[in-house]
Amino acid sequence: MARAILAVTVAASLAVSGCSMEGAKGQYGSGPDAVIRVNGGEPQSGLVPTDTNENMGGRVVDTLFTGLYSYKADGSPELANAESVETNDNKHFVVKLKRDWTFHDGTPVKASNYVRAWNFGASIENLQKQQSFFAPIAGFEEVSEKGATKSEMSGLRVVDDYTFTIDLTAPNIDFKLALGFTPFVPLPDVFFTEGKEKFGQNPVGNGPYRFKQWRHNVQLDVVRNEDYKGPKPKNGGLAFIMYEGYDAAYTDLMSDNLDALDTIPNSALRSFQKTLGKRAITKPTAQTQSFVIPQFLDHFHSDEEGRLRRQAISMSINRQQIIDVVFQGFKYPSVEFTARSVPGWNADIPGNETVKYNPELAKQRWEEANRIRPWSGAFQIAYNSDGDHKQWIDAVTNQIRNTLGIEASSKPYATFKQIRDELTKRTLTSAGRNGWQGDYPTQLNFLESNYVTGEVRTTATTAVRSSTPGSPEPSRRSTLRSPRSW
Repeated sequence: MARAILAVTVAASLAVSGCSMEGAKGQYGSGPDAVIRVNGGEPQSGLVPTDTNENMGGRVVDTLFTGLYSYKADGSPELANAESVETNDNKHFVVKLKRDWTFHDGTPVKASNYVRAWNFGASIENLQKQQSFFAPIAGFEEVSEKGATKSEMSGLRVVDDYTFTIDLTAPNIDFKLALGFTPFVPLPDVFFTEGKEKFGQNPVGNGPYRFKQWRHNVQLDVVRNEDYKGPKPKNGGLAFIMYEGYDAAYTDLMSDNLDALDTIPNSALRSFQKTLGKRAITKPTAQTQSFVIPQFLDHFHSDEEGRLRRQAISMSINRQQIIDVVFQGFKYPSVEFTARSVPGWNADIPGNETVKYNPELAKQRWEEANRIRPWSGAFQIAYNSDGDHKQWIDAVTNQIRNTLGIEASSKPYATFKQIRDELTKRTLTSAGRNGWQGDYPTQLNFLESNYVTGEVRTTATTAVRSSTPGSPEPSRRSTLRSPRSW
């Protein structure tokens, strides 16, 4: 196992200062045209849907683009830009689009905008972070592998302006459910003329909000799209305010300088419900918190030594104690690989004794590994300081140090973007914190995205694919390659 699971979050805290069916109330006015200030952070890269696989960029992209489906609050899909998506076998699909939808530049959303966008996302030439989501489509391997000579998947075909077909390599029960997720949105013609770098700084979508401006590391603004054909927002826009940490955001919330905060800092967990009253909302979320030990690290290769050391470290962690002390009971210890709110979650999967606190067995496994090859060096876990992770990472490394008698410490990075850049380039030289929010409510969205790689992943997706953004620091993709990490 490349990952030691720490906890599954089932109660994410959301604090809002006020809203109503008649319109919103925010720092920038009240009523249906109010601009709502929400917490955010600097996206890792430009706002290109097929290349955005982390929360801070993903939450903005979600406001700017709409795909064939959208998701209700309970995670169930409903038709959005699609008039229909028909299949008799979960392998061959016919998609018909609504004819009155347009992009923000006024151009119509056509079948070719979907097909060109998906082919762009799948092509090895474009190195898009969400490439793997196109793996079930016939012809994916021919465009995604190194040295590929084709740029279009054989499984996509434009029938007419508002109809296209999708052929998969094998029946896939979850593919249709995934079609509301970020990589499957359409891209306008201007994307292909401007290029992804320029477009990513000034994106043109087809969603409920239009892009307004991006002051890097300070604020990003979107405004309501008056021409949107789906349900229109009951506010005039959103201002994503970029904070260095959740404590500062919470302070602004308490001072009415922020209208909504979707993660309560650890320092306020004891008191936020009493302090905020009816403004404090807790809801189940589909997300996990963990840390990853890359297999390229010395002593942690995919051999017997690496297996024993991972088990020892995992069993050194008293998850419940950390949840009680750091998170005030607002999380649960993880006993499997997905979230409790996802259908099919099972507390009794075989082998989960390795994610339960057992210091004596942890020491025994560590000594077994030392007999194979003596331990050298120190164990570190990297984390982003702007995500309120210091306390639990310090607690984890303290427990590992005390149980195994080795040097263990945390390795802070200032921002989520900085640690994501190292993870993407695979230059991280330590273990690393990772979080996952489900993109749609099925188990394989957690399992494939985090635990399957390369050719094995392609096989898994085409055989059985089952796999929703939720809290901030969270929303959306193994730390080394993930759909929506937070």
